[in-house]
Amino acid sequence: MFKPLHLIPAGTRINFMRPHKLTFIISVVMVLGSFALVFTKGLNFGIDFAGGVIVEVKAPTVAADLAAMRSQLDGLELGDIALQEFGSPDIVLIRIPQQDGGEQATQAAVAKVKESLGDEWQYRRTESVGPKVGDELKSSAVWASIFAMLGIMAYIWFRYEWQFGVNAVLALFHDCVTTVGFFALTGMEFNLTTVAAILTIAGYSVNDTVVIYDRIRYDLRRFKTMPLQQLINQALNETLARTTVTSGLTLLSVLALAFWGGEAMRGFSIAMIWGILIGTYSTIWVASPMLLYMNLRNIGSDKGKSADPTVQKA
Repeated sequence: MFKPLHLIPAGTRINFMRPHKLTFIISVVMVLGSFALVFTKGLNFGIDFAGGVIVEVKAPTVAADLAAMRSQLDGLELGDIALQEFGSPDIVLIRIPQQDGGEQATQAAVAKVKESLGDEWQYRRTESVGPKVGDELKSSAVWASIFAMLGIMAYIWFRYEWQFGVNAVLALFHDCVTTVGFFALTGMEFNLTTVAAILTIAGYSVNDTVVIYDRIRYDLRRFKTMPLQQLINQALNETLARTTVTSGLTLLSVLALAFWGGEAMRGFSIAMIWGILIGTYSTIWVASPMLLYMNLRNIGSDKGKSADPTVQKA
């Protein structure tokens, strides 16, 4: 008979709590740095938010000469036109910024681009988003993120205690802000797909956090005299196999999406890769250590009994 594979050996005791003050400092620096990047460098908003027109074209040759195209289109004086290879070397996305003069001026700009490139190019699709719609989408994206985090906090507060709910939301805030900062740093396009990735990251991260919180609360009732730092460290080690398997398998899936999912899914998949890494980090070194400072020993022994934690072990 085959023996079961254990990625994490039984009895593993890693002292996760030892560097928690250092990780707090690292997290604060990352959050503040993300805000600084957003307010100074800014985000590379896609057509969804910035408004304008995106035109997908196919070159008459095997590969498009982006440098020559950029020089040619810059001569039209239509603003900062962005070119991006899309999926294959002969397919290019042309992003034309919103023009002064409204929709009529924008459509005239599209006509100029097509006239400049000529009839040899194949024009596959044209998408247009007005500035008003872009502003509405920005507002909707912000409110969706806020309501998602408030809903998560309310659930954890009801399911556990207020200490767990507050810490979980702080960890989610850390994950979402640093993801936005990552996009500001790299200059990758920030669009509605990215917002979907951020909300997915929030759900994924809180799932990991809840499993560890459930183990912590269970151990609080089992070991009433154990030092809190030791107890949290024990809970993290007890759920380490589950965390490793879940994060590892999800990461493998998203890596496959990043490499073979095409250009349209690249922003989503890269945001998810970052989110899985930062979410696992924040669960272990942000959400859990913060419980040290939340007076957990006052949690009543009869309130909100935990499910059998053995079902949560990998």
